[in-house]
Amino acid sequence: MSRVAVIIATRGRPALVREVVDWLARQTRPAERIFVVGAGPEDIAALDPGRLDVTALVGRPGSSPQRNDGLRLAGDGFDYLAFFDDDFIPSRFWLENLVAAFEARPDIAGLTGTLLADGIKGPGIALEDALSRVAARDAEPGGPGELHLGFGPYGCNMAFRASAIRGLAFDERLPLYAWLEDSDFGGQIVRRGGRTARADALWGVHLGNKAGRERGVRIGYSQVANPIYLARKGNLPLSFLAGQMMRNMGSNLARALASEPFIDRPGRLKGNLLALADALRGCLDPGRVTRL
Repeated sequence: MSRVAVIIATRGRPALVREVVDWLARQTRPAERIFVVGAGPEDIAALDPGRLDVTALVGRPGSSPQRNDGLRLAGDGFDYLAFFDDDFIPSRFWLENLVAAFEARPDIAGLTGTLLADGIKGPGIALEDALSRVAARDAEPGGPGELHLGFGPYGCNMAFRASAIRGLAFDERLPLYAWLEDSDFGGQIVRRGGRTARADALWGVHLGNKAGRERGVRIGYSQVANPIYLARKGNLPLSFLAGQMMRNMGSNLARALASEPFIDRPGRLKGNLLALADALRGCLDPGRVTRL
């Protein structure tokens, strides 16, 4: 029988991550183990210590280090590894359908799900609303759905064949919120000869919760510094990275004087400009974001 682990990196949302972990107990095909990696002890303090299927620890702060710490905890004991954000609500069938998809397509190394809604693009989605949306979709007739090849992983809900990612790691030179570390990880898989896809059968809602998010200037710096750094690595197409950078800079510039209440556009624009100045001086470093 295949063994499945779920890895959740969490920061600043202790009550919410407990809700997500509790929700995972309702999976039609539960994970053999759920690894929750916090940035500090307060991040995992609300978890139920009586859950025998949950391992929680304090890791090294930052999305990439925490995910890598989760990979180390999982070791070689699992066939499939799913990564969920601490504000992602998956279908009750997510893990069951994940196993079915991987076993039907041995050529697929990584999968990402289909979002019913993504609160990161707005003020965020309330937990109750997300649970309602997922429950309504779960009640509809199911089926294997389609796999859309060529789609890279989206960090809030992604899964990998363990044998296909052995020896790989999330890039820890992308600190804090990391920005594009999921795409870079997918790029590593593709360079190794693996295939990635988006699966219709893996649906859920990303709350886009604003607690624990980085300041605008830090995100803005990463929006420019990370694509330039990743372009030099060569794991991702230049067109993809340039498009990401230009779209974000354009949005920040256009809305800086009339910023959405849930996004610090002036701060992001300042970060964009700081990164561009560093690039022109030849001293661009994604790690500088930790000092802003």
